[in-house]
Amino acid sequence: MGRKDKRWVLQRKRDPYYQLAKKSNYRSRAVYKLLQLNEKFKVIKEGDVVVDLGCAPGGWLQAVRSIVGDRGFVVGVDLQSVKPLGYDNVITIKGDMTRRETLEKILSYLPSKADVVVSDASPNISGVWDVDHSRSVELTTVALIVATNLLKEGGNFVVKVFQGNLFNDYVDLVRNYFKKVYISKPRASRDSSAEVYVIGKKFLGKNFDMNLDSPILTLVKECPLCIDKKEEKEDKNRCKGKNIKLTLEGGRGSLIKKIKEMRKGS
Repeated sequence: MGRKDKRWVLQRKRDPYYQLAKKSNYRSRAVYKLLQLNEKFKVIKEGDVVVDLGCAPGGWLQAVRSIVGDRGFVVGVDLQSVKPLGYDNVITIKGDMTRRETLEKILSYLPSKADVVVSDASPNISGVWDVDHSRSVELTTVALIVATNLLKEGGNFVVKVFQGNLFNDYVDLVRNYFKKVYISKPRASRDSSAEVYVIGKKFLGKNFDMNLDSPILTLVKECPLCIDKKEEKEDKNRCKGKNIKLTLEGGRGSLIKKIKEMRKGS
């Protein structure tokens, strides 16, 4: 083990949130970031329908489930497989959130439009700051595109983004779609981390507009979600749906039953 690795292990052992997460059987210390954000901004409430983008290893799924309770419904999406949480009202989809077929799969399993979309996803870190910041903003912009497709009018959005030269442009982009926008760094975020969270409240119900005057949009112009459906169908290599896998906790029957019960109560 190298010197940097040893230092990282030592820092983690001394981290109170890491220790607290371990004692509480949480999969990630990031649980406390979302709980603290929700305590401050009241974005998620009991009974909400919530989508978690980039949900592995499942820490935010645990946090969301603890808030929405038995009456809520939670969908997690990630490129990696996520170990089931053990609740009937939680499903996970293994898929790429930039793909239209993943979006359609999410919509097909939601009992209604989502009350909240959250994302704590991070890009693959290269160690080159400009590259990592650009990748972070690209990823969070995709999350925003997905959120505008999933949220009901008046819904909320929480997303992690790395600070840098494009940060203000990203916040301005989010302001086009939400009545109120906040920026916050929860106590559980490490001081050394450049991450902050953008919170959008009261979704305006607008479709995502690729024609807005924003430098951010050049980062996602090749994103399949931003390409016309007709063009996407013509490219046979783009959308085959073979990378989508569902994990239905409690089985498909219990999921369908849960959806029907929620629709009756709505």
